[in-house]
Amino acid sequence: MRILRAAEYRSMPWKNGGGVTTEIAVSPAGAALDDFDWRISMARVESGGPFSGFTEVDRTLAVLEGEGIVLDIAGRPAATVTKASAPLSFPADVPTQAALIAGPIIDLNVMTRRGRITHAVERVMISTSTDIHSVADVTLILCFDGEITVAGAAPVRIGPRDTLLLGPDALKWCLEPARPATLFVIRIDRVAAND
Repeated sequence: MRILRAAEYRSMPWKNGGGVTTEIAVSPAGAALDDFDWRISMARVESGGPFSGFTEVDRTLAVLEGEGIVLDIAGRPAATVTKASAPLSFPADVPTQAALIAGPIIDLNVMTRRGRITHAVERVMISTSTDIHSVADVTLILCFDGEITVAGAAPVRIGPRDTLLLGPDALKWCLEPARPATLFVIRIDRVAAND
């Protein structure tokens, strides 16, 4: 188990230069925007426009703050993503245009290298003690708001926007919220190599 504190996240320009992204975690460590296996980040989107393209990458987007965003993804009907909707998955290497519904948003982006890594993103609201199972190669739990304590011999506090990173050997963790909390559970798996 590792704790990634929000104060230690790394900020950098978007790939297309249109804004700033805050990198929560990337693998391999220190990877650039063109050579990661997987990457999790948050970004403040101030205006509509094209999304950065990432060759052979799959992407999931969730809205954390703001009214939401409408995505025009090539070959698909327009998709509206809000704080209430499920995270939206789409290929990061097709032309994608964004329009804001009403003012800036902050979004969560999870990206994995197609053919090597897969991912799933789930928004979880908790108000009582909750067990999270980490059956993936890597499980990350972003505590977006609220505060949780990870129960155990030495309890650990996770504050707003901190992230808990769990390996595949961690089967079940008990999370205790101080008050209702919104979590994003991100599961990342390596694709099995063909024999």
